[in-house]
Amino acid sequence: MVRVVIKCHIAPSAGIYLEDSVVTPPPNYGPPAAAPGNDKVTLWGVLGIVFAFCCSPLGIVFGILSLLDARKVGKPPTLGYIAIGIGVLVIISNIIALSTGAYSGFSQR
Repeated sequence: MVRVVIKCHIAPSAGIYLEDSVVTPPPNYGPPAAAPGNDKVTLWGVLGIVFAFCCSPLGIVFGILSLLDARKVGKPPTLGYIAIGIGVLVIISNIIALSTGAYSGFSQR
C-alpha cells in the first residue's frame, strides 16, 4: 500500500492547518488480469472441434468451456462457437440418419 503525505500550510488567519495528513489511494477492484498464455481458450476450442466429430456431446462441452474462458480472458470465442456448431450438426445428422434407416444394416449380424 502506498501512503501519500501532504504537508500544507495555509495562512494562520484562516485557521486551517493540514499537516501530516495521510491520504491513501483507493484499493484495486476486480480480479487481476490473466497472464498472456495462461488462458485455455484455444485449447478448449480445438479439443471441442476434434471431439465434435467423434463424440459430439463432449465437443459441445469443450466448446462451452471455450466460450466461458474467452469471456473471462477477453479473447474472441470463435473456436468455441465452431465446436458447438459442429457438435450440434453431427448430433442432428445422426438423428436424421437413425430415423431414415441409414444405420439399419449395422444392427444385423
